[in-house]
Amino acid sequence: LYEDDKVLAFKDINPEAPVHFLVVPKEHIASVNELNEDNVNIVAHIFKVINKLVVETKIADCGYRIINNCGKDGGQTVNHMHFHVLGGKTLPVKLT
Repeated sequence: LYEDDKVLAFKDINPEAPVHFLVVPKEHIASVNELNEDNVNIVAHIFKVINKLVVETKIADCGYRIINNCGKDGGQTVNHMHFHVLGGKTLPVKLT
């Protein structure tokens, strides 16, 4: 869906909504817990890219959800920070 020198965005291989994509930094950051003064600006860039993509995928006006799983108990299964964006339907309050 999108690529620049800092991030890559692509469709989820197991989508949970009509629109479901991930935005991933190219720099390895294992989780949000590893953010620091040297790399925290990547989060602002990721959200800027998300803003662009929700407009392009036509979910900006109707709403969407941004998810980041952090650590085992938080459901993180990939040891690289990434953000899921889901939309295109009414999402349940509780995801399973």
